[in-house]
Amino acid sequence: MHTTQLLSRRIDATDTPVIDFTRRLMAQRKDALSLAQGIVHWGPPPAALERLTARLVSEPAAISGYAPNEGLPALRAALRRKLLERNRLPHYDVIVTPGCNQAFVNVLLSLCDVDDRVVLFQPYYFDHLMAIQMTGSADRVVLGECDPVTMRPSREWLRRELSGPMPPKMVVIVNPCNPTGLLLTRDELNEISGLCAAAGTWLVLDNTYEDFIFAPGEHYCPAGPHVIHLFSMSKAYGMMGWRVGYIAIPDYDHHNKDVEGEVQDAVCICAPQPSQLLALEALGPGGREHVDQHVSKLAANRDLLRSALSCLEPHVLGGEGAIYLWARLPPSCGGDDRGAVEWLVREAGVCVIPGSAFGMPGYIRCSYANLPPEKFPAAVERLREGLEHLVAYGMTDMGQQQTMP
Repeated sequence: MHTTQLLSRRIDATDTPVIDFTRRLMAQRKDALSLAQGIVHWGPPPAALERLTARLVSEPAAISGYAPNEGLPALRAALRRKLLERNRLPHYDVIVTPGCNQAFVNVLLSLCDVDDRVVLFQPYYFDHLMAIQMTGSADRVVLGECDPVTMRPSREWLRRELSGPMPPKMVVIVNPCNPTGLLLTRDELNEISGLCAAAGTWLVLDNTYEDFIFAPGEHYCPAGPHVIHLFSMSKAYGMMGWRVGYIAIPDYDHHNKDVEGEVQDAVCICAPQPSQLLALEALGPGGREHVDQHVSKLAANRDLLRSALSCLEPHVLGGEGAIYLWARLPPSCGGDDRGAVEWLVREAGVCVIPGSAFGMPGYIRCSYANLPPEKFPAAVERLREGLEHLVAYGMTDMGQQQTMP
């Protein structure tokens, strides 16, 4: 028997992570620069790291054990204050998780059965789809419609979907959006929340990029007993590898928190104590200034990247929030976004993410936060040259100057 025959049907139905695809491409050209993965180029606040280091030295035994399932009390208290003061969520409690992806898995396992339908608006965040596929619900995903020009979720479509006799159990939205970089308005979110409430459907909002908002937008969190919020320390605080996220659970029904704790205990027990302590320190003195200092410089990166995508206008979106621009490839690529990404690495020495990973073939997602200032301009220039060649000549050798038939 071949070992692949021993794989579960759930895993067999789960997409392969697109980051594996881009890493293999990058390995084939050692000088390639990446505008692909959704990370930031900075680390945690230095003062927070110093304070954590001192605690690691002075209290090694105390912080090497398990933390409570729901997280360290001091960190949860700090996060509740943050939810109240910044997000205006007074009736919410917190469960700390090993990253925001784990937060989504916990919510999915605790609220949905295998035959429950879940709405993901297309283009979706690929790890959300993979989590649903892994639970055995691949055929229960409902791909929500977005406006074909603006890529904003269609509330009219959602109204129709939720008005049926068997409405979906959950609606998932990332705001600001990964992959499009769009920011939903207060009115849009309130309407979506109202539709979900009327249908008895959970609304799960992934707020990973809440700190990446560019004027004149605002990040808004609707509230209600049917609304669950997910947050991350990975992006703004540069804590990607430390793996700290958290679930904001409506505190109208304590049973919900107990169920989330059951899932956490079975899967990972708790987020690592050192990571939680670093998150607590990052929320302390100097942390907010560290975030603002780095995020404030990203608008210039965004504008530089957008200029490199100008040959794809008017089919370029984003820039309102998050760390991405979203663009449609030229007709010369024939909709083959994976082939175009392979070509960009091979010929231009720059990597982006193919839109098919988000359920939208023929597009690319470009990140403007993952390279330090000394490397970002060079990557953008490579992308500009590569895209201009694709527009004019298609996926031909960049040394070859010929007009497409």
